[in-house]
Amino acid sequence: MKFALVFVLWSGKFGAPPERPREDPWFGKDKLYHFVGSAAIQAGGHALGRSAGLSYRDAAWTAAGLTLSVGVAKELYDRADGRFFSWRDLAADVAGGGSAAVVVRQLRR
Repeated sequence: MKFALVFVLWSGKFGAPPERPREDPWFGKDKLYHFVGSAAIQAGGHALGRSAGLSYRDAAWTAAGLTLSVGVAKELYDRADGRFFSWRDLAADVAGGGSAAVVVRQLRR
């Protein structure tokens, strides 16, 4: 987790950042895709962790790490492809992953 944060902060220091688009709404269709995709990754990762024999806590944290890694990787890919790194997209990823973690917790037996 610390590596991902250091990598994101380090990657912003080289090269001119792509120009930010005029609109990056908090509640656009793109944010919905990020939210739902991250929720699916979180729930699926948790289920795979549990089926692999991980404890509930370990499966939850592993799935959270996977979800955050995929979100950061997507934003780094966008930046490398000439688009901008959107912190709002990353916030939607965190919200989706967190929401799925809460739902999975409520379904726990």
